[in-house]
Amino acid sequence: MSTVLIIFCVLAAITLSTAFLTVFSRNPIHSALYLVICFFSIAGHYLLLNSQFLAIVHVIVYSGAIMILFLFTIMLMNLNEKKEVHRPRITRLGAIVAFSLICIVLILIFINSKPIVGEYTSTGQDYQSIKVLGKVLLNEYMVPFEFASVLLLVAMIGAVLLSKKEKIEK
Repeated sequence: MSTVLIIFCVLAAITLSTAFLTVFSRNPIHSALYLVICFFSIAGHYLLLNSQFLAIVHVIVYSGAIMILFLFTIMLMNLNEKKEVHRPRITRLGAIVAFSLICIVLILIFINSKPIVGEYTSTGQDYQSIKVLGKVLLNEYMVPFEFASVLLLVAMIGAVLLSKKEKIEK
């Protein structure tokens, strides 16, 4: 076995295990930390694909900025309190059925998918270059780039509004 395959298998195991721990952990702080580890292992996958710029941007944006927002939200909302509402069994059953159906659909899609066979055509441009990547992002993909920034701004405002405490009038 080659070293790249071994590194991929180790990163895949770390990614999957920390993703499951993120979902199934009862402590929200532990979930956030597991998510950070998952993000770093995904950045390792980007490095295996020889995409260094994307790996660094992923670490800066997701592991840095987004996780800081998550941690601030968790701390401001004080999710450690044991005031969780008991959910009825029908809600749990519905979630299990929906999850099972999505898993079945994804498995069927993967089983019936066919690999792309044919000649790979290259444009000759190096998209690893930051200069070329910047031109592509700010020329061809300017509108989606701006939509993403507005979406992040709205999410940040929503997190602040959700964590805001109501004043108790006397």
